[in-house]
Amino acid sequence: MAGHQVNWDGKQITVAGLGVSGVPAARALAGLGARVTAVNGSDGERERAQAAELQALGVTVRLGDGDTLPEGAELVVTTPGWKPSSPLFRAAEQAGVPVWGDVELAWRLRGPDAAPWLAVTGTNGKTTTVRMLASILEAAGLRTAAVGNIGVSLIDVVLSGEPYDVLAVELSSYQLHWAPSLRVHSAAVLNLAPDHLDWHGSMAAYAADKGRIYEGNEVACVYNADDTADPATEALVREADVVEGCRAIGFTLGPPAPSQLGVVDGILVDRAFVANRQKQAQELAEVADVNPPAPHNIANALAAAALARAYGVEPAAVRDGLRAFRPDAHRIEHVADVDGVAYVDDSKATNTHAAEASLAAYDPIVWIAGGLAKGAAFDDLVAAAAGRLRGVVLMGADRALIGEALARHAADVPVVDLERTDTGAMAAAVREATRLARPGDTVLMAPACASMDMFANYNERGDAFADAVRALATGRDATER
Repeated sequence: MAGHQVNWDGKQITVAGLGVSGVPAARALAGLGARVTAVNGSDGERERAQAAELQALGVTVRLGDGDTLPEGAELVVTTPGWKPSSPLFRAAEQAGVPVWGDVELAWRLRGPDAAPWLAVTGTNGKTTTVRMLASILEAAGLRTAAVGNIGVSLIDVVLSGEPYDVLAVELSSYQLHWAPSLRVHSAAVLNLAPDHLDWHGSMAAYAADKGRIYEGNEVACVYNADDTADPATEALVREADVVEGCRAIGFTLGPPAPSQLGVVDGILVDRAFVANRQKQAQELAEVADVNPPAPHNIANALAAAALARAYGVEPAAVRDGLRAFRPDAHRIEHVADVDGVAYVDDSKATNTHAAEASLAAYDPIVWIAGGLAKGAAFDDLVAAAAGRLRGVVLMGADRALIGEALARHAADVPVVDLERTDTGAMAAAVREATRLARPGDTVLMAPACASMDMFANYNERGDAFADAVRALATGRDATER
């Protein structure tokens, strides 16, 4: 099947999963004349509402049965969360039925004059970098949008008819796994750290799926020159089969070598997209133009700038775009200063790699941590942060794992073990952190864990922290939210 060249009329297509990407896929395929069956393992109120929407369009929906391949299926289009080991995919393989992801479908549905894609993946920082990139592209006067894993369906975007010049695309490892035909203008892998290994099966498989983003790149493969993970992002570039003339472009928090972007005396500089990169560097922006100017966020800004420069954006637009960018909530978000103590919400730090970057941005710190560990180990994280810690408040289901690492690597740091899990637990955590903090300290909520043991998601957890801090600032009682 060749995407937009396919006559979809009457084709029997199975869409695996509903949600943000499954519903647009089923809707689009039905609109193209395909005979669509959508299957979903769960059968809740939300799924029934989505099923009713699709059934009105002529889509057959099977809720509560995600394992059986519908008879006559010629293609399966899957949403990102479904594991490759799912029975449905095993049945498809046995029947010789191809499996595409929603990104693969979107890629193949593009018209001949479609906007090129500038794509970003990585363990952490994807959404921030894509939104920074979109802000820079907009500052350059280009018609663009931040799309993909950021929560905006690529299928809807490519079929919208909007005359975009270029798209800033966030891609997850799940999406890349099922996108064998993807070939973008330029792409970046921000970093690699163990994550989603239950889905991919191993770190090597996870890295390989991330590396798919480089396949067929036309202009630039952007990699993290400071990344010492194994395998490093640069290794993925070396392994990629790219268009002849495509360049490897590194980004670093230090002075850049030729073909890199980096930082010199508080200035973001470009030694990649200049006439004489051996002897010249182009100033792009100041570190102060990055919001917030934490080290890992500066790295995000450099990656975004590299992709924009690969597309031909002028330096002034990089500066203006970074100045205009505002980060999403719960990403190293400064909530308030109270009695000389800064309170920072990084609820989005749901794994150890993200928390490590957040902890590296402040000193000294009273750290609020804990939640669902998802099989993570905390020794390396605690050992790296130990010298910055004034105190620690632990909460959540797997807090003992962090407590054990603290006992091994930061035995002199005061630790409060908060057992309560009721709605007032976060307010209690903030009060305990305030008791430990001194003027000049930062109370940092960077849990290094998922939130679902106590909260619906990391947004709700971050809101609870911000509510408790604001109540503290105004003298209100924040015991109950």
